[in-house]
Amino acid sequence: MPDFDRKGLTDEDLVAFYRQLLLPRMIEEKMLVLLRQGRVSKWFSGIGQEAISVGATLALRRHEWVMPLHRNLGVFTVRGMPLEKLFLQWQGHRDGYSKGRERSFHFGSREHHICGMISHLGPQLAIAGGTALAHSLRQQERVSLAFTGDGGTSEGDFHEALNVASVWDLPVIFVIENNGYGLSTPVQAQYRCQSLIDRARGYGMEGICIDGNDLLTVYDTVRGVRDYCLRHKRPYLIECMTFRMRGHEEASGTKYVPPELLEAWAARDPVQSYERSLLEAGILQAQQVEAIRAEIAHYIEHSLQAGLASAQMHPTVEEELADVYAPMRVAVVSDLSEAPGEGEAERETRFVDAIQQGLDLSMKRHPQLILMGQDIADYGGVFKVTEGFLASYGRDRVRNTPLCESAILGMAMGLSLEGYKSMVEMQFADFVTSGFNQIVNNLAKLHYRWGQPADVVIRMPTGAGVGAGPFHSQSNEAWFVHTPGLKVVYPSNPRDAKGLLIAACNDPNPVLFFEHKALYRSLSGPVPSGYYETPIGKAQSVCQGTDVSIITYGAGVHWANQFADTHPEVSIDILDLRSLLPMDYDAIRESVARTGKVLVLHEDTLVGGIGGEVAAWVAEHCFEWLDAPVKRCASLDTPVPFARELEELFLAKSRLAEAIHQLLSY
Repeated sequence: MPDFDRKGLTDEDLVAFYRQLLLPRMIEEKMLVLLRQGRVSKWFSGIGQEAISVGATLALRRHEWVMPLHRNLGVFTVRGMPLEKLFLQWQGHRDGYSKGRERSFHFGSREHHICGMISHLGPQLAIAGGTALAHSLRQQERVSLAFTGDGGTSEGDFHEALNVASVWDLPVIFVIENNGYGLSTPVQAQYRCQSLIDRARGYGMEGICIDGNDLLTVYDTVRGVRDYCLRHKRPYLIECMTFRMRGHEEASGTKYVPPELLEAWAARDPVQSYERSLLEAGILQAQQVEAIRAEIAHYIEHSLQAGLASAQMHPTVEEELADVYAPMRVAVVSDLSEAPGEGEAERETRFVDAIQQGLDLSMKRHPQLILMGQDIADYGGVFKVTEGFLASYGRDRVRNTPLCESAILGMAMGLSLEGYKSMVEMQFADFVTSGFNQIVNNLAKLHYRWGQPADVVIRMPTGAGVGAGPFHSQSNEAWFVHTPGLKVVYPSNPRDAKGLLIAACNDPNPVLFFEHKALYRSLSGPVPSGYYETPIGKAQSVCQGTDVSIITYGAGVHWANQFADTHPEVSIDILDLRSLLPMDYDAIRESVARTGKVLVLHEDTLVGGIGGEVAAWVAEHCFEWLDAPVKRCASLDTPVPFARELEELFLAKSRLAEAIHQLLSY
């Protein structure tokens, strides 16, 4: 066949590629049968798109990360993942890749350098930037590749990921599978640019649009783009034109697709087209095709039967809870001028300086710790926590970021896949909403889903009292305490601020570190000069009393102390929670037992606040000690106002004395 372009591949290579292309097609055909039989619950078909997954993965090295979506079965098969275990995964069995906790392709495997997707799709793109950053920091000649669909390019994550990859000169290949529809929404209702490649120019990167149904074109393009990314240290965008021959998932069907469109694309079927080319070129014979198909069919049936023979699941509460968090690892130690342990020397230290000390010592102890945030490098951050860090640690480790909170949090997760630690500074805790999805759906669930730690600390300058208004003063810790897999800490004093930040940096789980802005320069206290940890999950008894327990944290500790100082006639028991997730319920029980009357105090608004959770737990577990109903004191259920007089009225502090007197008089 004179016009057959073999792309420099041998006959053996071309036949091997045929096997790789045929395998996911035949697996999918089997899955559709199993779906109709009720042996799997759901399936997202990639029939008609196999050339993209297979060709792209063949063009990469096996140790290069791929971020697939739910129509990229070819990524998993080309990487050699055992089909028996994949069948177990698709059946939701504990012996699959996610212990039955995820379905279809919502799982990953570090061994195969595949990062599992979440249903939100867009966050995958930034994770590829994170693994690419890790390779760049190590000066490794590796790229990362992430898939998205035409619909996914409408998401903000797409634009943030491309922007950061371009600004930071990262070797990332972004692959768009343009299959014509986002579920039932056609592309003309998704975007108005002539081609999605037009978007590459807006981020200063190169792009190309190719035939996604031609296996060798995909392979050759990705291979060439890989070389380009490594040579120029730049990202690249590839748009693969293809078509989804079945529904978004099988239940949705394809009634919304014009029949003539299905017929046109059926004629361009990637498996049949490639098979026909090999036959016409004399590289394959008809009997070889039959033999290969029979061999693959046998492999599929054998793997399926082995999967079905696995023992029935017997889940336990203990195992489920144990896998929410990654276990602690031994810290990587480098030379420190300060000896480990609290030491004898203590110095009067401002709250903000204690945080800076903890971060500085963590940077020394963990050479793999990367700091990322807006204005944290030359400027030192808006609160000057990282001032001087750039000179000490360089731009590789202290990185100014574009205003792309979601992408930067995704980058942090990608770094974690490669064994790096990250500290991401939210300029204000309020701004975390722009990266909320990455935290609660990606970072928080990562270890539970497929055993991969998310080694990320997110610093959250929080709280009111500085006249900053509704978008710079919120207390939003309760949003995250509701999310299993996260750890949430909230120090009230300089000693704990330093120790908890060091503990957070040592912890392999995602930790949200809330630091009250009003305390930065208004509060000082004795802080050990050395390297020490304040354990996460342990509360601290500030003072013990017999009349009333005030269970609180953050600024609430100081409000409680001020009340105690001005009311010596009341014997007050103050408990500083310090960690909000996990929470020290033993310490809560002990405080309740000492007094029998409980006030839960926090700066956050009342409805949905942490006080409700503490109050409910006390009522359920400490009822026999209670001499009065548990009372809550919180800020008004309004946005945080700007004017000082309004802010003072808003804060819980203005109602604390009244709440305590009501409780005492019960």
